[in-house]
Order: sequence, then structure tokens, then C-alpha cells
Amino acid sequence: MLPRALALLAFASLFTAGCSTMSDAVDKLNPFASSGPKMAVLTPIETTADVRELWSQGVGKAGEYIFTPAVVGSAVYVAARDGTLSKIEDGRRVWSISVGQTLSAGVGANDRIVAVGTPKGEVLAFAADDGRSLWKTRVTSEVLAPPAVGDAGVVVRSGDNRVALLDSFDGGRKWIYQRATPPLSVRNTAPPVFADRFVFVGFPGGKLVALALQNGAPVWEGPVASPKGATELDRVADVVSVPAIDGRTICAAAFQGRVACFDMVQGGALMWSRDISSAAGLALDNRFLFVTDDRGAVHAFDRNTGSSMWKQDKLLNRRVSGPAVYRSVVAVADAEGVVHFLSREDGSFVARQKTDGTAVRTPVQRMGSAFVVQTLGGNVSAFEAR
Repeated sequence: MLPRALALLAFASLFTAGCSTMSDAVDKLNPFASSGPKMAVLTPIETTADVRELWSQGVGKAGEYIFTPAVVGSAVYVAARDGTLSKIEDGRRVWSISVGQTLSAGVGANDRIVAVGTPKGEVLAFAADDGRSLWKTRVTSEVLAPPAVGDAGVVVRSGDNRVALLDSFDGGRKWIYQRATPPLSVRNTAPPVFADRFVFVGFPGGKLVALALQNGAPVWEGPVASPKGATELDRVADVVSVPAIDGRTICAAAFQGRVACFDMVQGGALMWSRDISSAAGLALDNRFLFVTDDRGAVHAFDRNTGSSMWKQDKLLNRRVSGPAVYRSVVAVADAEGVVHFLSREDGSFVARQKTDGTAVRTPVQRMGSAFVVQTLGGNVSAFEAR
């Protein structure tokens, strides 16, 4: 079990635990120490795709937190630890404000509202057009995951694994959902996701839960993983990345668990599953499901059957991000801020692009035909690959 326990540390600083003894044990397994796994050395590739940097902006460092850019049409909303919140459109900074306090999560947005979270459990909402403050409210603990903003309101997942739906106009709470959590779990930075009449949330214990938008009641649960093993570390099996949704299909991945796809129309009926551990993320297109595993390999599976199509394993231990896909190209990024472009058909490298040299800890985001990445060093860039 030791290699799997080591891999868990590679994704966010990392655990919430019920006792200091467990935290001490986790610290001793830190793979970022000098004795940790060595990253694969990048070897030269034959570039067969033309990559163009559309724009790049400095937005502020992430510090100990993880920030995901929110893409809405041609606009990208980005946040930083120091409280900076910005809107970038077509590479131009439309507005930039200071929210006046440290931020720990962001960004969630639609065409009207931009929302971020703080270590004190506050949720702050701003107008998407000009950045003016709309409202502020408090949830039950620190906010580590970007809020999800939709027509029904703003859904916030707090650090204690409670999920709350807030009113878009004043931040008032409409409902709250909570469930028991195990003694040890991954510190979760994945936001809830709106789809159809539901809010989908991944939880410790390997469950993907569909909550009714109307009242927050659980409608169905998809078993992505089942905790197993002799120790609490072995039994960590958490869904900690954003589910991928396309049509009636929703897919999720669990650390020390599986990748699984479910049919939303058939009440969460399991379509297929594969044993693969992932905390980085996944992406769907009309043919394939792409997922990055905990050792840095990128896999492609047939989205309907789960059959393995290809595996790219030349990025071992490079702490590879979740993927994004557009047409014939799949993009991932790594701990040195390198963006890797892979062939959708066979996983071969088609291009490579450097950023500022600091890690990309969140999945690559799609913006039309472009790929957007945000580094821990505070650089946000958009690339197009043809």
C-alpha cells in the first residue's frame, strides 16, 4: 500500500485528519522531500502541432492554496491568495480589484456573478461586468473549492464537506447538505457541478452524489470507490476532482479507487468502471474519456465501454494536471509549468510549451478552441494548438 499512500500527498497539502498522530504519519510520507519520487526527465519530441500563445497575464501567486480560472465565453476570471480578483477578456484585463482579505478558493462565475471563498468560511460575490461587490455570506468552515455559479444560485462546498446552495441575489442560504466523513480524507478543492436538475458532488468514501436542486436531498449515489485496507491511509478513497459530464453521461475518479461512468437518465446506473487511482481530473469528448492517474500517466478510454485506447506514461511523477480536450489535441500541464499537448488518437506528444516554471495544480481549462492554465506563481496563459 505504500506507493499509493505516497501518491496521495502529491495533490494539495493535503489531508484533513481527526488526530495529530495521523498527521505526523502523513508528514513522514511526503514525496516532495529529497527522498521522494523523482520526476521523469523530459526528452526531445517531434513537434507536429503548431502552438500559439494567445495571451498571458500575471494575476498574483496562489501561496498555499489552489486557484482555478473560471471561463465564461471569452472571459476568464482569476483570483490570487492576496485577494486580487481579475477579469481578462481577449487577453485584456477588463477590471481588477482587491477583495480586502486573503482568498483560499476561486473562481466560480457565470455571465452575472463572480464568487470566491476565504479561509474564514466567507463567500464573496461580485458583478461580472465591473467587479462591484454584491454580497458576502459565511458558510460552516474554510472554503477550499471554487463556488459553482448557476441559474439556481451559488453552490459552495466547505472544508467540512458540507454543501450549501446560496441565493444569487443576497447570498441567503436555501439549503445545506452534510454527511459523515471518515477520520482521514484528502483536502478537497473540487467544486460541485450543476447538471440538469441536480448538483453533483464527490465525497470522501468514494461516492458521487446527485443532490436535488430544489431542496438538497440526495437523489442517487454512484459508488466510484470502496474504502479498503488495514489502516486509515489505506482506506482513503475520495472523489476529489471535478466530474466530467457530457449528454447523459457523468464520469468521476477516486483516489485509491476507480474511474467510473454513470447514466444520469437511468438514475445513476453504472455504465462501466476501471481500477485506476486519480485525484487530478478527467475530461470527456464524443468518443473518449481522458484521465490523469496519480503517477502522472494520461489514459484514454472508450467513453461507452471503458476499453483502454492508449496510455501516455512518459510524464512519470511530474504531478500532471487533469486534462482538457479540443478536437485532435489533449492538453495537460505539470509541476514545472510545462504544458504538454498530446494526440487525441494515440497519446503521442505533438507539442510542448513552457510557462513561468511553477506548478500547474488545477486541470487545464477550455476556452473555445484555446487551453487556459494558471500557475502557482500567478501566471495565467491561453494557448491554441493546431
